[in-house]
Amino acid sequence: MDTVLIIAIAFWLSLCMAGAWAVQRLTGQSGWIDTIWSFAVGSGGIIAALAADGDFARRMIALIFICAWALRLGAHIGSRTHGGGEDPRYAKLVEDWGKTASLRLFLFLQIQALAAFILVIAVYLAAANDLAFPRLSDLAGIGVAVIALSGEAISDLQLARFRKTPTARTEICETGLWKYSRHPNYFFEWLFWCSWPLMALSMPVWSWLSLLAPLLMYWLLVHVSGIPPLEEHMLRSRGDKFRSLQNRVNAFFPGPRKSSPKSGFGSRGPQGDVQ
Repeated sequence: MDTVLIIAIAFWLSLCMAGAWAVQRLTGQSGWIDTIWSFAVGSGGIIAALAADGDFARRMIALIFICAWALRLGAHIGSRTHGGGEDPRYAKLVEDWGKTASLRLFLFLQIQALAAFILVIAVYLAAANDLAFPRLSDLAGIGVAVIALSGEAISDLQLARFRKTPTARTEICETGLWKYSRHPNYFFEWLFWCSWPLMALSMPVWSWLSLLAPLLMYWLLVHVSGIPPLEEHMLRSRGDKFRSLQNRVNAFFPGPRKSSPKSGFGSRGPQGDVQ
């Protein structure tokens, strides 16, 4: 591994999230945090793909996929934030933190920089793989990435269309992919990061660090900054309607809709979409 490159990427991501903190303080709109985070991961991945010394074709594939991911997600969150309201997840954090909100938000965003670093390392390890391209696992990784990028874009588009309907203020999106998962965009986001180990894993033991990317993303989306705060917001704003949805539709992994009520939250991470 190129230690100098890794340190430079870590410093860059930390700087980006310090900038995100400054933007939030100036504008009062925390949606820009996730926009900047997306572009920070993308730029870090671009640096990694260009500077790594792996097989050229695999490096170019890594470059294309991380660019596509960052441009789509960053543009989506940025357009949603522009002229929109505050992200309820961050608003709740700032409210809970009170007078220490500014400092604690800065530290929180540095933790997000660390999460970004782990994701970029997966991109770097894929780009640094010097085995001849393509292997069967490379083709599997490409297929997973294409499905994930397409699925996330489709689910975001379906939700955006629902929000333009007259019933969006009181009802919950259950059209398209949203019929089979309460958070299909989160599922496909996690699936995208599953593609990198498929392209990265090789003989060097450090290539297995690429598995941290999907593990981290699953933990964040399902247990930390994705589903839990978003569903708390939905319960406050939709009440029994959302509780009914929780009984019918899986939280994360798409699956058949349930006809009979069952207890539980189901499976329950940086970007958020309020239905």
